[in-house]
Amino acid sequence: MFGLSALDLARVQFAFTMSFHILFPAITIGMASYLAVLELCWLRTKRQVYVDLYHYWLKVFAVTFGMGVVSGIVMAYQIGTNWSYLSEFAGSIMGPILSYEVLTAFFLEAGFLGVMLFGWNRVGPALHFAATCAVAIGTLISATWILAANSWMQTPQGYAIEGGRMVPADWLAIVFNPSFPYRLLHMVIAAYLTTALIVGAAAAWQLLKQRDNPAVRKMMSMAMWMILLVAPIQAVVGDFHGLNTLEHQPAKLAAMEGHWQNEPGEAVPLLLFGIPDMEEERTKYAVGIPHLGSLILTHSWDGQFKGLKEFPREDRPNSLIVFWSFRLMVGLGLLMILLGAWSLWLRRKVAGEARLWRQRPFLRFALWMGPAGLIAILAGWTTTEVGRQPWVVYGVLRTADAVSPHGAGPLALTLAIFVVAYFFVFGAGTAFVLRMIRKGPQHFELHTPAQGGPGEERTPMRPISAADVQSDDDDDVARPDHLPDIKGGDADKER
Repeated sequence: MFGLSALDLARVQFAFTMSFHILFPAITIGMASYLAVLELCWLRTKRQVYVDLYHYWLKVFAVTFGMGVVSGIVMAYQIGTNWSYLSEFAGSIMGPILSYEVLTAFFLEAGFLGVMLFGWNRVGPALHFAATCAVAIGTLISATWILAANSWMQTPQGYAIEGGRMVPADWLAIVFNPSFPYRLLHMVIAAYLTTALIVGAAAAWQLLKQRDNPAVRKMMSMAMWMILLVAPIQAVVGDFHGLNTLEHQPAKLAAMEGHWQNEPGEAVPLLLFGIPDMEEERTKYAVGIPHLGSLILTHSWDGQFKGLKEFPREDRPNSLIVFWSFRLMVGLGLLMILLGAWSLWLRRKVAGEARLWRQRPFLRFALWMGPAGLIAILAGWTTTEVGRQPWVVYGVLRTADAVSPHGAGPLALTLAIFVVAYFFVFGAGTAFVLRMIRKGPQHFELHTPAQGGPGEERTPMRPISAADVQSDDDDDVARPDHLPDIKGGDADKER
């Protein structure tokens, strides 16, 4: 298929399926915590706006959670079928870690998800809030175990090799491997930023459509505060993560920077643009800032670090891919910081009202930044995974040695099936989510008596699939009476 070998197709198939799985859990991690914050705010203030926002985003969370679970099931298939020697060689370490993820995080999420989705008028407020917190904590525990497994593959330790297989020697060293704390924190913050950008984009879309009401203003305000505070923290965490990568995976860092060799006494520039050429062993058309690479990565004005030429050709990752995926991630991060700073500036009142809700260039910028978190996550994982090559367990097991002995034909067929099925299933799910977001926050009746049960009429057998009375297709859906348009002097009532 297109001249690709069985190894190439196995890698493409894994990258394709895992990219989808990365995106949906990233949304659910941030969204679960956001829902917990909204419910806590309601319990403390009893303001209706928090209830409306909670149930508005709860529907989005439920659909994305389901898509995340479905996409995650494929991971076991991928590892067991296409990477059988990896399973045989490192299964005694990776297997228990992924099992712990299922036994702790997944059952915690699934066990309380029903109460979270359907228990608002069936259980007490404290119990419902506990269920929401349990789901949010479950998503974080799930991320912890998965990042522990992947980080161990990046920086393996705490193992021994017996009988041609890796066996655990120190579980604490395995889980708390050198890259684990940085990657876990980096990923969780990325999930929070992703959620904030989606929430902010949804609010911006409603405001651009002249649907200005307290609920929309509230979610815009909360999203912008999160971006303002967390985006700079993410940059600092990324810096520490880069220093950790320099120490434990110097070839990856050299590929990220397009750095080939050191000249005696010469500082390393920070390249802003360039085209790394793996054959000619140089970065063409390089445009950089002198000394800045040394300053950032070594914290020294004239510091140096290993170039790609110091590693054998067969041990070098593809610098062209890693170089640009890293810069895409960093560039989007800088735009997030800009968005947060712009929102802070617009909070200054002019003529008694903040401009955050009405400046259309800012709202369009916030709208277009909606998918930026998802793109940045994909770029970051591309940097991580391609930068690890040619190793699947860094320094221990090569990718070429971990693949199953399949032919290119069956792999090409299964890849084509995955592409068609994924775009159909997850495309439909994503379209459904966007339709729900488009509707905007609706009034939620706090004390509606529970419906259904034996003898009750018009009770659907499957409540979650029951038809909604209000059409989702109407772009000009009427706003509820309790969510009035805010104009002029009423601007600050709900902030």
